Amino acid sequence: MKLSIVIPCYNEAKNIPLILERYMKIISRNEIEVVLVNNGSTDETAVVLHELLPKYPFLKIANVPVNQGYGYGILLGLKESTGDFIGWTHGDMQTPPEDVATAFGLIQKNGNDPKLYCKGTRRGRPVFDLIFTFGMSLFETLYLGKWLYDINAQPNIFHRSFFEKWKNPPTDFSLDLYALYLAKQEKMKIIRFPVFFLKRIHGESHWNKNFASKWKFIKRTMEFSVKLKKNNL
Repeated sequence: MKLSIVIPCYNEAKNIPLILERYMKIISRNEIEVVLVNNGSTDETAVVLHELLPKYPFLKIANVPVNQGYGYGILLGLKESTGDFIGWTHGDMQTPPEDVATAFGLIQKNGNDPKLYCKGTRRGRPVFDLIFTFGMSLFETLYLGKWLYDINAQPNIFHRSFFEKWKNPPTDFSLDLYALYLAKQEKMKIIRFPVFFLKRIHGESHWNKNFASKWKFIKRTMEFSVKLKKNNL
């Protein structure tokens, strides 16, 4: 039984070596595949991945020539993955590899149940981000009629058979909402566990920069929520 974890990387050239070294420490056997997706980066990400590929036997690379969204890169990586259980997390080192190992352990503890969906719940975040998350969680819960909270927490891990049921998933940040909502619809066993949200070591967030970026995120998420409810997914 193997887990494939997809990590979309957009201009994360400085973080990638750190990510791989951390994964090297938690992978004791050939049980975890790391799929790094160069999601249309404009920095040296492609060069760094090419140089590091031979050094890490657990590493697989997928390439998106032109960035088409956060979700697009993840979806490509999921399609390229080979694990029985698959999922994704971020490549900014704010969600460390140890969280993936914890999730994998929970899956094994629950008998590798294909109806299991494992997801983190963030701790140690700034107060403003907590208020923002609470507001979005409340809206989604009331509007979609499912208990949804900390929707964008990482990692997200589930059985491949769940992914094979997806139809027209979004290619932006709404992918996290789509996956969790669909898991609720499928009556999957959802296990949440605490993860500590760390500070970025290199670079900056590509969406969580200021109020304007948050407002853009809110609008897109609400628009997708309307589609979810309208299509009764």
